[in-house]
Amino acid sequence: MTDGNQALKKAGLKITLPRVKILELMQNPENQHISAEDLYKRLLEVGEEIGLATVYRVLNQFDDAGILNRHHFESGKAVFEMSTQQHHDHLVCLTCDKVIEFSDDVIERRQDEIAMRHNIKLTHHSLYLYGHCTNDTCDHADE
Repeated sequence: MTDGNQALKKAGLKITLPRVKILELMQNPENQHISAEDLYKRLLEVGEEIGLATVYRVLNQFDDAGILNRHHFESGKAVFEMSTQQHHDHLVCLTCDKVIEFSDDVIERRQDEIAMRHNIKLTHHSLYLYGHCTNDTCDHADE
């Protein structure tokens, strides 16, 4: 049984072809922070005829099961990434929607200190920093 099949079984989800194919694509590092629509296009590119409604349904099931994390960046559309990654924060370009993952021990320590100061025991958190690319690698810098 593949790791993907084990993840589905562990989450209590039946192993179906659409779930397996979507999970396989989501495990590819280049498909992190991907929208349902873009994932649907990638499925078509690799010859998988899975409907857009099925893609949405499976992504929601994976999010509910803890296999994926859903993010709502400023672009307004939900994007997904594998939840098996270590904790990280996000920098998001408001021009081209590029997402950069980063980790910083100082930021993590400060968040814990602030929570303790306010008598809050953190269970989880997310940090999104928004701005604009300042170099020529921005896909939409001329717009």
